[in-house]
Amino acid sequence: MFERNPVALLQRLIQFDTTNPPGNEAECIAFINRVLSQAGIEAQILAKSPQRPNLIARLPGRGNAPPLLLYGHVDVVTTENQEWLQPPFEGKVADGFVWGRGALDMKGGVAMMLSAFLRAKSEGLDLPGDVIFVALADEEAGGDFGARFLVEEHAHLFDGVRYAIGEFGGFTLYVGNRRFYPIQVAEKQICWLKATIRGQGGHGSMPVRGGAMAKLARFLLNIDQHRLPVHVTPAAQLMFDAMASSLGGLNGWILRQLTNPRLTNIILDRLGPRGRIFDPLLHNTVSATILHGGDKINVIPSQVVVELDGRLLPGFSPDDFMAELRQIVGEEIALEVMRHDPGPADPDMGLFDALANILREADPDGVPIPLLLSGVTDGRFFSRLGIQTYGFLPMPLPKDFNFVQTIHAANERIPIAAVEFGANAIYEALKRFGK
Repeated sequence: MFERNPVALLQRLIQFDTTNPPGNEAECIAFINRVLSQAGIEAQILAKSPQRPNLIARLPGRGNAPPLLLYGHVDVVTTENQEWLQPPFEGKVADGFVWGRGALDMKGGVAMMLSAFLRAKSEGLDLPGDVIFVALADEEAGGDFGARFLVEEHAHLFDGVRYAIGEFGGFTLYVGNRRFYPIQVAEKQICWLKATIRGQGGHGSMPVRGGAMAKLARFLLNIDQHRLPVHVTPAAQLMFDAMASSLGGLNGWILRQLTNPRLTNIILDRLGPRGRIFDPLLHNTVSATILHGGDKINVIPSQVVVELDGRLLPGFSPDDFMAELRQIVGEEIALEVMRHDPGPADPDMGLFDALANILREADPDGVPIPLLLSGVTDGRFFSRLGIQTYGFLPMPLPKDFNFVQTIHAANERIPIAAVEFGANAIYEALKRFGK
């Protein structure tokens, strides 16, 4: 039944509380396994920890094309301290939307993929190559129990795969009088740092001038007030060129100047809220997120540690990043890489036109464009196996619907029509890949 009703499938997926941490994806994965089994599809369950399983299923194709991978995660972020208009784990339908945590990120996408996968089975679709469906754990907390585990421990299951469909991309983005469908072809890289700041300590009754706390204040102010250098990567160039060409006129000219490093920051500042979205696509970025300082109110600490969420553009290394950061914060502060998840420098665009054509046919007024994502997805792990992920979860959204601000927030929801549109688009991709 779910192959023709992705909305009902999404409602059921939302009803499993897979908040990560701790995740507890086992019941949700077991449900997906039952759905596949009832459709006559055998699945394999692989887990680093029993409560954090992953599921892999395969539909055989003719062998005329490499296998196509569909993957998505079933864990979600917390709803703690959020006020919802609808319960976050009921999957309620109201006002034309399916409401609930994960509706957008990314149980909605899993429902689209799984529905298309089931439909391909039930209709006996003549697949060019095998199609592999994977439901993953742990994306929201780093992927160590999910995609990273599968890539490092079970890489053979993905032999021959060149392209994959995952998150994010395919949602509508309105700029000027145009409706764009960004298809993700590249993403930034995680590069988490630890900054250690030292200075004279002492008794709280004897103030210290210029100590660790004062240096901390200057450090935070410096990274707040200074951008890192402008870089125009191939993925960003493709994205802004496509948008500018479609818009034309003054708006097109303005967007095209974003890829002129001499004007990039000036244009970004004048674009207002839209500039905030584009800014991280043209710079390496750093955000202070966790602070460790003193542990007694009457002791001036001699050391303060700040954890930094660094994001690197494709093609850049931690050494490049640290060198740029040093230009802002100086040499006195100790910087250490805590985690770096690398990704490919350049996207493989071989499947892009096929996916773009699906969207053009489904929405002739929409304009598919390549997308560089400022965040990260499980695609960074699959890229280690030479697999190019396309963020392709097509969702026509209302013009006043803020996709970015709704993900991870209260009242996460997705239009019913968008779930159905996306499932149909992914089914078309199954028909066309490799041709």
